[in-house]
Amino acid sequence: MQEWISHFGYFGVFLIVFSEAIGIPFPAETTLTLSGIEWTKGVFHLFPLWLAACLGNIIGSTIAYGIGMYLGRPIILYVGKYFGITEARFNKANDQFEKYELWIVIFAKFIAGIRILVPYLAGINRMPFWLFAPFNALSAIVWSGLFIIAGHYIGVVLHRYQGLIHQYLIPCIILLVVLIAIYVFFKVRSHRRERRLEAEAQAKLAEQQADDEADEMDK
Repeated sequence: MQEWISHFGYFGVFLIVFSEAIGIPFPAETTLTLSGIEWTKGVFHLFPLWLAACLGNIIGSTIAYGIGMYLGRPIILYVGKYFGITEARFNKANDQFEKYELWIVIFAKFIAGIRILVPYLAGINRMPFWLFAPFNALSAIVWSGLFIIAGHYIGVVLHRYQGLIHQYLIPCIILLVVLIAIYVFFKVRSHRRERRLEAEAQAKLAEQQADDEADEMDK
């Protein structure tokens, strides 16, 4: 992604975000974050970068809305199966969209996977375009801006503490792996203990039921 961005510049950012918006599984958030880091290095300027990202998502989402409106559910399920969109997943997303369509248009940009489906769902459910367009644009502006600015500050930290990062990166990774291993160990042990106690409780219950049945037969 970094090489693509460096080579194609603003158009590369636009193309990646646009492709992701119409359903091609490109890493849009990663692209925006890396673009923010490149902005820190002077490769990009903020407003052209932000504009390229916004336009990529808005135009892609609008095309997805049109596909949903005019081609409907069958074409989305047919093509979506190649990108992990199953009928069950689609139905679940559609049920939620029917209940909270406006809020979903606004906040779904921040949920990978769901973000791709929402414009199609808006078209399929005949959400008025005059309502979809401004809220989709607002969401795209906020979403892209947050990731670009986050990337900028990551770039600042990397530049400022580059020496310390190189010096302590491997020890920090080793420490993180050890902590994760300890957590997993105790989690697995706790899970096994819970299963054992549950099995013992079920055995006692079965034994008690057998005793009760025996008492009933004696009576």
